[in-house]
Amino acid sequence: MELTLWTYEGPPHVGAMRIASSMEGVHYVLHAPQGDTYADLLFTMIERRGRRPPVTYTTFQARDLGGDTAELVKGHIQEAVDRFQPEALLVGESCTAELIQDQPGSLAQGMGLNLPIVNLELPAYSKKENWGAAETLYQLVRGLLHEQPRPEKPFFPTEWKATGRRPRVNLLGPSLLGFRCRDDVIEIEKLLKNHDIEINVVAPLGATPADLIRIPKADLNICLYPEIAESTCIWLERNFGMPFTQTIPIGVNATQDFLIELHNLLEKEPPKKNELINESRLTWYSQSVDSNYLTGKRVFIFGDGTHAIAAARIAKEELGFEVVGLGTYSREMAKKVRSTAKELGLEALITNNYLEVEAAMNETSPELVLGTQMERHSAKRLGIPCAVISSPIHVQDVPARYSPQMGWEGANVIFDDWVHPLMMGLEEHLIGMFRHDFEFIDGHQSHLGHSGVLQDRSDNQPEKISMISSDKVSSDEATPIWTEDGKKELAKIPFFVRGKVRRNTETYARKAGCKNINSETLFDAKAHFSG
Repeated sequence: MELTLWTYEGPPHVGAMRIASSMEGVHYVLHAPQGDTYADLLFTMIERRGRRPPVTYTTFQARDLGGDTAELVKGHIQEAVDRFQPEALLVGESCTAELIQDQPGSLAQGMGLNLPIVNLELPAYSKKENWGAAETLYQLVRGLLHEQPRPEKPFFPTEWKATGRRPRVNLLGPSLLGFRCRDDVIEIEKLLKNHDIEINVVAPLGATPADLIRIPKADLNICLYPEIAESTCIWLERNFGMPFTQTIPIGVNATQDFLIELHNLLEKEPPKKNELINESRLTWYSQSVDSNYLTGKRVFIFGDGTHAIAAARIAKEELGFEVVGLGTYSREMAKKVRSTAKELGLEALITNNYLEVEAAMNETSPELVLGTQMERHSAKRLGIPCAVISSPIHVQDVPARYSPQMGWEGANVIFDDWVHPLMMGLEEHLIGMFRHDFEFIDGHQSHLGHSGVLQDRSDNQPEKISMISSDKVSSDEATPIWTEDGKKELAKIPFFVRGKVRRNTETYARKAGCKNINSETLFDAKAHFSG
C-alpha cells in the first residue's frame, strides 16, 4: 500500500458498494471496522442521492477482536435480511477486516437463508475500485444465472427476424459514481429507439436481481463501460453465446461506428455515415472557419481507460487537436490505452500517482487538459484550462441538468466543455494584450477570472506570473530568479505558449550562468532557440 493525499480509485469494496447502490432489491453486508463507513458520503454527497446506500456494516471495534467476531457477522447478516428483505444479498469485507479472515461470505452461505447469496472475495491489497465493481457485477450475474439452462442450439442475434419482433439489447456497465452514466443511458435509449431497437435490461443502474435473470432474453449486449461490464459480457458470450459490442459511442465518429457495428451484428441495414454526419453540432463547428483558431491546440488526456481513449480520438479526428499526453490510472485498461497512445506516437502514462500526472502535464506544456477532478486541481496550479472527462469526480461534475457524454447530444456537451475553456482563454489573452487601451478600465478581466495571471492593479504593479515548474522553482538555488522586467515581458507572450517560453528561457539562463532573468535574457533565449 502507498500513503497518498489523493487517490484515483478506492478499495474494491467501494466498487462493490457502487453496484449494490446502483441496483434495487440488493443489499450488501460489509464486514468492516467502525472507521470504514466513510463510503456513505460518496453517494449522499457526491451523487446527491436522497437515501443511504443499501449497506449494513458490522462495525466491529478493537475490543471485539478478543471475542468471536464470526458471531458478530452472522448477527448483522440476519438483522439485515430481516429488516430489508432483499432479493439478493452481497457479503464481503473491507481491507481491514480482510486481515481477520472471518470469511463472512462463507458464514452467510451456511446460515440457511432463503435468498441468493453472493460471496465477494475482493483482494483489497492488490485490486482497486473499478475491478471490485466489475467483479461484483460478474459474480452477481453468474450467481443468478448459474441454474439457467444453457441454449441447446447456437445463439443467433438475428432470431428477432424469425419471431417477427424488434431486436432487443441489454445496456451493461452504467453505475453510480460513474461519469454521467445516468444521462448516457437516456441518450443511448433515445438513439436505439430511433433505430427501432428495444432495450431489454439496463444493468446495474436501476436493475433488480429479476432483471439480471432476464439478460439472456436479449439478442446481444452493449458494453457501455468496459471497466465495469466487459468481464460479464465475456462470460455471457462464453456461456450463452451472446455477442457484445466493442465500440463505445462517445464522439461523432465513435457513435457512427457504434451504430454500424450494432446493425451489422443484428443483420440490420446499417445507416450510411453521410446520413449521420450532421446529427451533432460538433461536426458543424469542425467544418466552420471559427474552428481554425483552435486547430493544432496541444491537449493532455488522463482518466479511466474508456473516456481517455474516446477523448484522444475526438481530439485528433474531430477537433483537430494535437494529443501530447495520454494516460490512465486503470491497470485493467492499460493495454488498450498503450495501443491508442502508440497510434498517436506517444508513450502512455500508466500510474495512480497524481503527482506523476501533474509533472507530465507540466513537461508537455498543453493548452488544454482533459482529466479527472485531480487534473483539474493540477491544471489550476499550472494555469492551464481543464475539462473533466472521467471519474473520480467532484459534486460539480454531477450536474442536475441533462449532460451526457455518449451519442449525438453527448458530442454537443463535449464540444461545449472542451472548446469553451479555450475560447475564454483566448479572450483572456486578448484582454491582456489590450489592457492599456482607453476602453478598458483597470482590473478588467475575462470570464476566467485571474486564470493564474493577475491583471494590472491601480498601483500599476507588473503582472504576477505563475512560476510553477517540475523543478523545485521556489527552493532550488540553481533556478534563475525572474526580475520584474522579465516577468513583465513574459506576460506579453500568449498564454498558450508562455509555459514553454518560460522553461526554455530558464534552461538557457542556467547554461549561460545567468542568476537573474530580465527582458534581455528572454530575448537572447528566443534568439538562441529560434536559431
